[in-house]
Amino acid sequence: MTGTTEPVLLHTRGRTARITLNRPQVLNALNHEMVRRIDAALTGWEHDPDVEAVVVTGAGERGLCAGGDIRAVHDDARDGDGAASAAFWRDEYHLNARIARYPKPYVAVMDGIVMGGGVGVSAHGSVRIVTERSRIAMPETGIGFVPDIGGTHLLARAPGGTGTLLGLTGAHIGAGDALFCGLADHYVPSAALPALLDDLAGMPVPDALARHTRPAPPGELAGRRHWIDTCCAADSVEEILRRLYAHADPDAKEAADTLLAKSPTALKVTLAALRRARRLATLEQVLDQEYRVSCAALALPDLVEGVRAQVVDKDRAPRWSPATLAEVTEADVERFFTPLGGRELGLAGPGTGPHTTG
Repeated sequence: MTGTTEPVLLHTRGRTARITLNRPQVLNALNHEMVRRIDAALTGWEHDPDVEAVVVTGAGERGLCAGGDIRAVHDDARDGDGAASAAFWRDEYHLNARIARYPKPYVAVMDGIVMGGGVGVSAHGSVRIVTERSRIAMPETGIGFVPDIGGTHLLARAPGGTGTLLGLTGAHIGAGDALFCGLADHYVPSAALPALLDDLAGMPVPDALARHTRPAPPGELAGRRHWIDTCCAADSVEEILRRLYAHADPDAKEAADTLLAKSPTALKVTLAALRRARRLATLEQVLDQEYRVSCAALALPDLVEGVRAQVVDKDRAPRWSPATLAEVTEADVERFFTPLGGRELGLAGPGTGPHTTG
């Protein structure tokens, strides 16, 4: 194992190789160096016959990963030309796609907080474990950004309107709801994780899981489908809000109040991205789309303002521009999806555009 100051710890034990995200002071937030190190490690282990599975965990007590290093993105967008952020996202999204296609079991331990980029290094894996401590979210609209790292791919495939609600509100969900939405596969009590990791080192992944998997505590989303599906089926954020406020369930009104605090531009672009992601056949096509959206966000004021309000100054009082949904035009939204020419991410390959799956 490398020294404890390394941002990613890598070691092998028995059948497994282990990745530990190791920036607990910032809840293991991902930076470009970490993405590169994880990718290089996956390359080596893919061809190592002694490694039968890869296990990903987070250092510290609070969680796996709070997301990408948004303060660095903020500084780059405010003071630079955005090139560093675009380069980070390029490698991060390639890593997300690689995790989804990794030829060996990729076991993500989604204990504690898992947000944004943390979802990207876990929820695309083939074995995704949640615990009673899991708090999973894609909270980007609250910082003037849009769910990325393949998040719109995952959310667009959640049951009914649940993915739309989660993408727009940025709500945190627990283990039961993560399983219901398809963001996780197995529930293991957090106290059993050390024993599970020991067993993974000594036996095949299915056998280790069989020893420790338990029924998850019930979630909340399934019981709220009566209003979530109806309200979130609308094709505009304004209509979703109208339906939420009109519904008798107080949870619907609470969701509407949450939406009103988010970036109007980010809300409209997120809804468009989710609807378009439903029509794209592969994760790679969605990541290509998300890269266009992310790069466009760098040039507009809400991302810098949102991170300032939530992370830098922490006044929780962002001044969005435009300030209202009515001021965000269809043209404003459409420019987020404009092809980038020679700067495209290109994961889906040349000549592959939107593909309707029916």
